[in-house]
Amino acid sequence: MEPDTGLDLTTLKSLPDILCNSQSYKIINFAPSLLRIIVSDHVEFPVRQAAAIYLKNMVTQYWPDREPPPGEAVFPFNIHENDRQQIRDNIVEGIIRSPDLVRYKKAEEREPLIAAMQIFLPRIQQQIMQLLPDSSHYSVLLQKQILKIFYALVQYALPLQLVNNQTMTAWMEIFRTIIDRTVPPETLQIDEDDRPELVWWKCKKWALHIVARLFERYGSPGNVTKEYFEFSEFFLKTYAVGIQQVLLKILDQYRQKEYVAPRVLQQAFNYLNQGIVHSVTWKQMKPHIQNISEDVIFSVMCYKDEDEELWQEDPYEYIRMKFDIFEDYASPTTAAQTLLYTAAKKRKEVLPKMMAFCYQILTDPNFDPRKKDGALHVIGSLADILLKKSLFKDQMELLLQNHVFPLLLSNLGYLRARSCWVLHAFSSLKFHNELNLRNAVELAKKSLIEDKEMPVKVEAALALQSLISNQTQAKEYMKPHVRPIMQELLHIVRETENDDVTNVIQKMICEYSQEVASIAVDMTQHLAEIFGKVLQSDEYEEIEDKTVMAMGILHTIDTILTVVEDHKEVTQQLENICLRIIDLVLQKHVIEFYEEILSLAYSLTCHGISPQMWQLLGILYEVFQQDCFEYFTDMMPLLHNYVTIDTDTLLSNPKHLEILFTMCRKVLCGDAGEDAECHAAKLLEVIILQCKGKGIDQVIHVWKTFHINRIMWSFVNDFSHSAQCFKGSSVWEHVH
Repeated sequence: MEPDTGLDLTTLKSLPDILCNSQSYKIINFAPSLLRIIVSDHVEFPVRQAAAIYLKNMVTQYWPDREPPPGEAVFPFNIHENDRQQIRDNIVEGIIRSPDLVRYKKAEEREPLIAAMQIFLPRIQQQIMQLLPDSSHYSVLLQKQILKIFYALVQYALPLQLVNNQTMTAWMEIFRTIIDRTVPPETLQIDEDDRPELVWWKCKKWALHIVARLFERYGSPGNVTKEYFEFSEFFLKTYAVGIQQVLLKILDQYRQKEYVAPRVLQQAFNYLNQGIVHSVTWKQMKPHIQNISEDVIFSVMCYKDEDEELWQEDPYEYIRMKFDIFEDYASPTTAAQTLLYTAAKKRKEVLPKMMAFCYQILTDPNFDPRKKDGALHVIGSLADILLKKSLFKDQMELLLQNHVFPLLLSNLGYLRARSCWVLHAFSSLKFHNELNLRNAVELAKKSLIEDKEMPVKVEAALALQSLISNQTQAKEYMKPHVRPIMQELLHIVRETENDDVTNVIQKMICEYSQEVASIAVDMTQHLAEIFGKVLQSDEYEEIEDKTVMAMGILHTIDTILTVVEDHKEVTQQLENICLRIIDLVLQKHVIEFYEEILSLAYSLTCHGISPQMWQLLGILYEVFQQDCFEYFTDMMPLLHNYVTIDTDTLLSNPKHLEILFTMCRKVLCGDAGEDAECHAAKLLEVIILQCKGKGIDQVIHVWKTFHINRIMWSFVNDFSHSAQCFKGSSVWEHVH
């Protein structure tokens, strides 16, 4: 795998910003691009190291296919199968070519670190113990820094030879003390929005971060690797209950309306989530779980003042925040939702009591609407559990009918949005009354098309698409309304630039391929306008979300081309629109979209090649000359079409054949790597077979001389690759 030098020239300069961005990882071919950076000798070492760490984290978190989270119907992101295959194909080479300094070090190979920490760890332990009685700003700042060092030491591997039971006991007492100590009362004079940044809350957060990580990774029997079996038993028996007691105290403070920083609350939920499954911690938690569920978790899951403020001041930012996976990662709301889900799934007494609590709120017209939002949030979060429990699954249709449908007509936007979200969560429900299904779909459609609040429209779009995908009859109901639905979806994308809605459009196109054909030109024109607006905005270079959304638009247009491929007159109209997009990307040299625009060009040449598409060949040759062979393999399907779909036009202009031959020669004579070279040899073979007897003798002698030299070089360097070249040479000799 060769380095992607196009990426090196432009993107790598801002790689730290890209890697920190919330949406970069979603881009198709992003993970293989990281691998190309890692093995490149042309990229600076710190950049390669950053790419290696990011790729390792991506593979750890996003490699396997995953089920939707509680209450969600949309599958979470995982690395695309094409990207996974590229990584499988090239990872061994990457390991071989990586310098020693960036090679992965297993836990048992950390001897230099362990040796250093044997000296350093006792000293920082002594230092923090001396600092604990002092709650001044600078003392707590030093304590926080020591905690961060300890967290870095144990985050991925616990060095048992360094942190034995006696040492761990001392550290756990330090963590417990920090978590339990009172934050200075004068901090209450600080604006609530600024309090999480105060050093006292940050110090608590890091102490909680450590104990939650220790419990999750090393202290939970049944969920640890072999080397931590003994430690996990010791942790659970010795520390888990004591730490949990302090966390229950923090939750009680929150219940009594005392201020608790959001990240402290989030980490407390994460720790308790581990304790749910163990009998010793559950025994302590059980008497409090109802109060925790109803007074703490429920409160966190309700609509809040800050939500209302953001909704009113910047609804588009509200949408971005609600759909940002990295916001979820640090959100106490998500952590509370996960804790409740685990408790409801693992402990049978939790679900009935919580559902009774929510029913009481929903059925009482005098309850605060924000509490109704919280009740719906709880029920939607538990949707997949409820749909599997015989006690509840038959009640869910009635719940939608009596409590969700009416709130879809509420005068409060956040309640309408939450009701759409609940419809989304229960989109796989088996409806017994067809009228209820029809009402669900009609209300979602009405919210999408007629609602004035953009957050409601976004939730309605997701709900409607999910209902159509999960309910066969719903798809039929919406057939007459495809045009206004698509128009509204395009409007939402144009206004919000939300990638989730772009995905909805793509899925709807697949669901209604026949209906879309009649509006394909208008849709593509709208998508092209949105794409141009995004690409030419001043913020494009700074906000990676825009790249992900623009990528989604190109994929959607490609889907439209696939859907209308049998409608020649429609395809001809789409060609002009797509060529404007291709021209814009090439003019601005936005290399991250090259693969997508080449895919568009391929789709436009599968059944015939217009004069405008032949002009594109010359433009692509200029791109090839500029960026050399990085994108040759992406060009290959399009180049194959030029040879096989319209051979007569190919041969009518000697320049066409010259371009193809020059590209192949440059790849084969350069250092493009085996994959690109095999593609070049294959393209030459296709040209020979496709054009035999059609007057291509003028290149015979040039080709034979070049090819024999290339084969000899290949035999010396790579026998397997030479086989492909030899095959092309044999074909040529046979034809000649």
